Amino acid sequence: MVSTDFCITLGDRPGSTFYAYPPSTIWAALAETPSLEQALLAVDGHVATITLNRPDQRNPLSGQMLRDLIAAFGWCQKEPDVRAIVLTGAGDRVFCAGADLSSFDGGMSDLERHRSRDLFVELFTSMSEAGKPIVGRINGHALAGGLGLACACDLLVAVDTATFGTPEINVGIWPMMIQAILSRSIPRKVLLEMEMLGDRWTADQMQSLGIVNRVVPHDQLNSTVKDITDRLVKKSPIALRLGRDSFYKQQDMDFRAALAYLHSQFTLVTLTEDSKEGIKAFFEKREPEFKGK
Repeated sequence: MVSTDFCITLGDRPGSTFYAYPPSTIWAALAETPSLEQALLAVDGHVATITLNRPDQRNPLSGQMLRDLIAAFGWCQKEPDVRAIVLTGAGDRVFCAGADLSSFDGGMSDLERHRSRDLFVELFTSMSEAGKPIVGRINGHALAGGLGLACACDLLVAVDTATFGTPEINVGIWPMMIQAILSRSIPRKVLLEMEMLGDRWTADQMQSLGIVNRVVPHDQLNSTVKDITDRLVKKSPIALRLGRDSFYKQQDMDFRAALAYLHSQFTLVTLTEDSKEGIKAFFEKREPEFKGK
């Protein structure tokens, strides 16, 4: 198991990796990590943090950024010692301003440009299938594809100066690539207003609609996110995975199919060792020791 007493930051920047224990101790516990160019992946105890790391360009979703995020989420999904994931942007102004359109052009043919957008599909699929709770640390504005990225997270903690929106209509485009995500998170009439008018919405407005979970001043952002992740990593990993997976799978089923599916999943979760341990701990009036089995 990974010790909670060290923090390791992974990336390709010089000096971006540091240890509180010998490297052999860490690498024996963690699987080989992906090589990232525009994002960072850090692990602290059981929490992995993925950071969009191009603050000077407003953390855009370039082709390389999308590939980095896909690789990072894929690694987190497979790493058993990671129990929760935080997604954030570098800097204190912008979480993500959307797609980097220039990276999808560059002399591409229309067919090549169309195929390049498959990366958005792959990213949102990898987030949905991560098997672990994803907490969005919204450090600034989340616009266009950045709003889609935020809504693909399970929980959102936003700084009170953040704004949200789909400004694509203002340049004659429609947010097709994120609409499947947005329509599952944002009420229908609200989403249509956002998409048709292209206005920005405040963090407080988004919280009032149930889209953002917490709105905090900037100096409370880290502590609020940490409080949530500290609580998440104490829960049963297998119950979180089965429950999270079932939540997303049942939302596209008809009512009867969803009930039947959830019935089977409830039986499955009650057969786990963690379920038995949790019930035993409840009657023994102690904290459960979950092992993810």
